[in-house]
Amino acid sequence: MGPIQQVTVQGVTRSFGRTAALRGVDAAFRAGEIASLEGHNGSGKSTLLGILGTLIPPTSGRVLYDSVGGEDPEVRRQIGWVSHESHCYPDLSPKQNVALAAALYRARADAWERMSGRFGIAPFADVPVRSLSRGQRQRVALARAMAHEPTLLLLDEPTTGLDMEGVDRLLEAVKEEANRGCIVIFVTHDAAIAERICTRRLRLERGRLSS
Repeated sequence: MGPIQQVTVQGVTRSFGRTAALRGVDAAFRAGEIASLEGHNGSGKSTLLGILGTLIPPTSGRVLYDSVGGEDPEVRRQIGWVSHESHCYPDLSPKQNVALAAALYRARADAWERMSGRFGIAPFADVPVRSLSRGQRQRVALARAMAHEPTLLLLDEPTTGLDMEGVDRLLEAVKEEANRGCIVIFVTHDAAIAERICTRRLRLERGRLSS
């Protein structure tokens, strides 16, 4: 398949035991769009992001990436993901983490140069990630997620731990990703950030989606 141009969510539900996290969610996300998912804790935002990222199977309903389902290996190759935790390899350096992601996704050879400049991580390029601050680790996670130029970028509270400069770098990078045709879905509790960056704002309340 070519680049993902549209992600369509059709009647998606997700239950954990007796708890319904999502209740019949329908949505479509298109290339070049920056969509926010907003809502209270427990509203289903991270669950929906996990389903979009093919990490959590829906209880019912389905997600289509253009015309194929999430079981297609090519879909995962086109996803970039940043969760609450950086999930970087702690004993590897930022440069090694980004290089590993680039190699796994067969990214361009200049991935490190592009990402280190974009997120300002060159000054601590060779330091083990475990010794970095929370904000520095978040910058590395963002660099790793975008190294392969994904066509679907999923960001779960990506400003966590970032200082003002880090937030500015992130938002500029998100705009650049959308401008090249990436679908960006951005989970946030920060209405000011959503207002500043998102072209479309959606809200989840008790597992139901509204615009």
